[in-house]
Amino acid sequence: MNKTRLEAFSDGVLAIIITIMVLEIKIPHHDATFEALLKVIPVFVSYVLSFIYIGIYWNNHHHMMHSVKNVNGKILWANLHLLFWLSLVPFATGWMGENNFAKSTLTLYGIILLMAGIAYWILQSLIIASQGENSILRKAIGKDFKGLSSSPFYILGIALSFYNAWLSGAVYLFVALMWLVPDKRIERTIAHMEDQD
Repeated sequence: MNKTRLEAFSDGVLAIIITIMVLEIKIPHHDATFEALLKVIPVFVSYVLSFIYIGIYWNNHHHMMHSVKNVNGKILWANLHLLFWLSLVPFATGWMGENNFAKSTLTLYGIILLMAGIAYWILQSLIIASQGENSILRKAIGKDFKGLSSSPFYILGIALSFYNAWLSGAVYLFVALMWLVPDKRIERTIAHMEDQD
């Protein structure tokens, strides 16, 4: 089965997720002062963090799909599983911003990030399994330090959310910054294999 429809559908869903998130930033009606914008800052900050996360998933998904020749039913369902968790990010983002990063909102946000990370790992694993021993993706990700370290950090952020919202938020920001550094592993592996051919 060709991967083109999977990529197009995923891109569309991620674009809608970002659109929904920006709509959560409410315009201060009948108040054209900078002071009115101060009330929107928590919502804006939560939007920026979530925009970064969705951008990271879009970027990594794009690179991962670049290494895939064909997809099967398991990969399609695993991709939908990932998109399900990512589609919950706008809800958690809005709740977190509207409630000034209350502890319970950070707990939910962390749970959604953790589940999205697990879903991404499942998708990645199924792609590797479908490609066999010489999987381009397996060669590219190697030991996958960033991928394997993200879940423990999310769990730490969730645990900290019960005690200190600032520390919890800092952990989520740290993971985002860790992934924000461009990951060139797949690009390098594909370029190296093309050079050998």
